[in-house]
Amino acid sequence: MVAVMIGAGPHKAWHTAVAIGVAEEPLCELRVRASAARAQRLLAWAAAWPERTWAVEGAGGVGHLLAQQLLAAGERVLDVAPELGARVRLLAAGDTNKNDPDDARPVAIAALRSAGIAEVRPDDHAAVLKAWSKRHRDLGRTRTQLVCRLHAVLCELIPGGVPKAITAAHTAHLLNSITPSGAVGAARCELAGAFSDDLRRIDAQMRDTHKKLTAAVRATGTSLTGLFGAGPVIAAAVIGDVRNISRFPGRDHFAACNATAPIEVSSGQRKIYRLSSRGNRRLNHAAHMAAVTQIRHRHSAGRAHYDRKLAEGNTPKEALWSLKRQISDAIFACLQADARRAAAARSPGGQPGHHSESRAAGLHPARRLFGQATPGPATHPTTPAGTDAPAAFPAPLPARASEQPGPGPGKARPRSGASRRP
Repeated sequence: MVAVMIGAGPHKAWHTAVAIGVAEEPLCELRVRASAARAQRLLAWAAAWPERTWAVEGAGGVGHLLAQQLLAAGERVLDVAPELGARVRLLAAGDTNKNDPDDARPVAIAALRSAGIAEVRPDDHAAVLKAWSKRHRDLGRTRTQLVCRLHAVLCELIPGGVPKAITAAHTAHLLNSITPSGAVGAARCELAGAFSDDLRRIDAQMRDTHKKLTAAVRATGTSLTGLFGAGPVIAAAVIGDVRNISRFPGRDHFAACNATAPIEVSSGQRKIYRLSSRGNRRLNHAAHMAAVTQIRHRHSAGRAHYDRKLAEGNTPKEALWSLKRQISDAIFACLQADARRAAAARSPGGQPGHHSESRAAGLHPARRLFGQATPGPATHPTTPAGTDAPAAFPAPLPARASEQPGPGPGKARPRSGASRRP
């Protein structure tokens, strides 16, 4: 039983904490400046309630440092999503307007009354992967913006512009062949050259980041990179966001988290399913990129699954949804196997080769999808049962109602055959 729940609304400049009792009555509040002594001030203020739990809004974002400082001091800390606090404010006042005290108290109420609030864990190697993954993602977005601007300038210098992907070396070659006419043309050539230099620098930073990210993924010993289409970038994004796979009771919960499980939007006699727009979009993007890679290579088991769904009457989008769900299940199985190996390595009497627990908890290791990390000919034999390495090309997973994509929005059709939901 929690005697006192302390909700914390962290901001860049100020942190506000509100303590409430089990009846949600406010006990006290404190507002401190974000400084080196903020954690000590909050702990000294909270010492009046020995049985206390902290609820930090956005412990994975702005509140990350505060949550880790409280955790290091031996406190129990919960991570409350900002959406939960907003719902409490909406139910209490009819709107989501807030100030700092009205922000911290709903956070405490949400943590007190909501089931399944995650506890904050100390930073581990997954935090390293998340940091480098974010750096790689940010550089990729910056590069895309830079290339778009470069294309726009080249369209003003070359009739039709450059229709294909462009590199810094290609840009330099084009600019050497252009004779600018007048001050405007010279300015555009100079601007294109500056964009080319920026592009060369971004490419060098991305290569350096990729090397560091690859080394960090290799240090985990994960089996995720054994999945076809899942290289170090995807593995880092998945491990960095999931961190602890045991927080998901099963693969269906994991699919709901990464939005690869279709949701029902039926009304009356119409049974309609559509792709969920919720969930962790980074995990969804990782599954999407692995699926697209598999579809592009005809020898892969993922392409065979995609073609089979098309032959059963699914649209290309629905076939892609189904493949993404299969990849989600394969990722979940790999993360479970990694967690078991890590637990066996920490246990004094653990036997890494023992997998009786995995038979009930998740997929059989020999039935994981879809082979090697780097697309190539199918030359590796199927992994023997009882090992933790992904099989090269296992048999397709059995169909289940929770994993099959239904018809798209606004579409209703007979639900017959293996590809339809029962």
